[in-house]
Amino acid sequence: MKYALIGCGRISPNHVMAAKNNDLDIVALCDINKENAIDKIIKFDLDSDKVKIYEDYKEMLKNEKPDLVAIATESGKHAAIALDCIEAGCHIIVEKPIALSIADANAIIKAGKEKGVLVCANHQNRFNNSIQEIKKAIDKRRFGKLLHGTAHVRWARDHEYYDRASWRGTWEQDGGCLMNQCIHDIDLLRWMMGDEIDTVYGMTDRLVHHYIEAEDLGIAVVKFKNGSYGIIEGTTNVYPKNLEETLYIFGEKGTVKAGGESVNIIEEWNFSDCFGDEEKVKEECSENPPNIYGFGHSKLYKNVIGAIEGKEELLVDGEAGKRAMELVLAIYKSAAENRPVKLPLDESCSTMDFVKRFDE
Repeated sequence: MKYALIGCGRISPNHVMAAKNNDLDIVALCDINKENAIDKIIKFDLDSDKVKIYEDYKEMLKNEKPDLVAIATESGKHAAIALDCIEAGCHIIVEKPIALSIADANAIIKAGKEKGVLVCANHQNRFNNSIQEIKKAIDKRRFGKLLHGTAHVRWARDHEYYDRASWRGTWEQDGGCLMNQCIHDIDLLRWMMGDEIDTVYGMTDRLVHHYIEAEDLGIAVVKFKNGSYGIIEGTTNVYPKNLEETLYIFGEKGTVKAGGESVNIIEEWNFSDCFGDEEKVKEECSENPPNIYGFGHSKLYKNVIGAIEGKEELLVDGEAGKRAMELVLAIYKSAAENRPVKLPLDESCSTMDFVKRFDE
């Protein structure tokens, strides 16, 4: 299966490694800064005669005709590139968020269906051993009635981080901590608690990072249609370094906590049915990845390849990517308008609705 990567920045090593781990035929790397692509060729010992380097992704699509393309550019360019890849007949993996507006997400999903290609949103934390085990427990109804869940992302991002890429923290190309750093945990919370949301009430602020446009703190309460609740806390203001990304699920018959730096460690595992060994589950389902990105990319790629080949169901499709992004937009809208917001959101809603939100 011919594979190409568009965007060779911060997250690109995980994509290249995932492609290699799944024996994909890497035919091209594309980046507007050619040196970024060259760096990945060297770092991963790729065949420079076989793997072509492009600065123009449209030229790459025309010349290489890849079967599968991963899109890892700045967030604001995801939608346009995704639509071009779909038009070229490519299956796609789109880094989070899938888009920055409901309209763009809908366009990607519609185009994928019409062209008959798979659209995967790159929410790799769904493939964490810890998360997979929690979802199994939910599907087996071990929690009984779901009561509430909480998602906490307590990380640190300094001035240097934003200086390295001018698009970070902008409404046009990124959003703030909720859309960028916290959307993985937000995706997990929505997925675990039944997906369907009734009402969102949120508050956001820019407390420390006055050199960016968007928020560095977001807090929200979510009411799900099944009667359960969610609490979201996301920040990039933690001193002096990343503290944790955690997910709690509380039910009438069970309590679970996935913690660590990226919800990769089961820290609490308690169920009234007493089925299974608590300590064994903690040991077997916990991982210690070298960074916040975890080990999920290779598993996500394996799932995508299996889905393309018709061997398994795609776990994180375009609709899932849209739902995570929609919840972030709902928090933004609620905070900006100081009122509860009902879902689904209108198609016109986008990050651009909140330009100058903290400059007034």
